[in-house]
Amino acid sequence: MSSDLENTVSNYLPRTATLYSLAEFFSACSDVTRTKIICALSICEMCVTDIARVLNLNQTTCSHQLRLLRAADIVKQRREGKVIYYSLKNKKIEDVLLAGVEFLNL
Repeated sequence: MSSDLENTVSNYLPRTATLYSLAEFFSACSDVTRTKIICALSICEMCVTDIARVLNLNQTTCSHQLRLLRAADIVKQRREGKVIYYSLKNKKIEDVLLAGVEFLNL
């Protein structure tokens, strides 16, 4: 490999911290249940009860997966009285989801 090519690749590679964050993001999306939750939240904001009912999940399982999605900075929450509503943290998450679907030609 020429040093010019090596320098070009090195200059365009994301920083190590960015690569770890990217890997964590894709790891969070690698579970089917979490992916279903992300898809549902791309449609509308919902509380745990609604997510569990719509996706036919146990409420405890749903809460656990939402906690992981929050830790990965994919989902945010908003409290209204005693009810917590969840939504995607950033519109770009929907774009990544749609790009994946397009890539798979689904």
